[in-house]
Amino acid sequence: MARILIFGGHGKVALLLEPLLVAQEHTVTAVIRDPAHEAEVAATGAQPVVADIEILDVDQLTNLIAGNDVVVWSAGAGGGDPARTYAVDRDAAVRSMDAAAAAGVLRYVMVSWIGSRADHGVDRESSFFPYADAKWAADAHLAGSALDWTILAPGTLTLDAPTGRIELDPEGSGSVPRADVAAVIAATIADDSTIGRTIRFGAGDEVIGHAIAG
Repeated sequence: MARILIFGGHGKVALLLEPLLVAQEHTVTAVIRDPAHEAEVAATGAQPVVADIEILDVDQLTNLIAGNDVVVWSAGAGGGDPARTYAVDRDAAVRSMDAAAAAGVLRYVMVSWIGSRADHGVDRESSFFPYADAKWAADAHLAGSALDWTILAPGTLTLDAPTGRIELDPEGSGSVPRADVAAVIAATIADDSTIGRTIRFGAGDEVIGHAIAG
């Protein structure tokens, strides 16, 4: 069983992921910014840790990550403020990768988005551009690192009931239930064939474990 550290531990996907991992008998630590969220995270079986990743430097993040086996990045600024989007989705994410390497915690799973690529096509004048730009920069840094990385790139997230099935490289937005994204993260952690791959997916008909197997 693994010791798994989740950044963005109070996010909608993370709150669905944590009980899945706990049920698999992993030891789960969830990093959150707001102490008011500790009880909700603890109710999933994860151990909440309050820390503001926006301001932690690499050394502080290294201390936080040390002792774990897997890092999951599911944090984000939530849009709205371009400066904070870059600070969290790009800069803090990159620091966490460098910290994971420094701590010797090589397995790193990034939750990204389906359009994250150099030619994402988002107009610079769009309010979505800072997010697209920041996520691509973070993903590119991870892909160029020596970590055992996987980038998960789901389509538009929904609150629909989970199906346990996905489609790789879907056409269009590839909308997908958040609960299925959580299940993909859990399956990715368990499957080393996902290392070194970017997996773009949406809702579909293939069982998750089969779909992501390399």
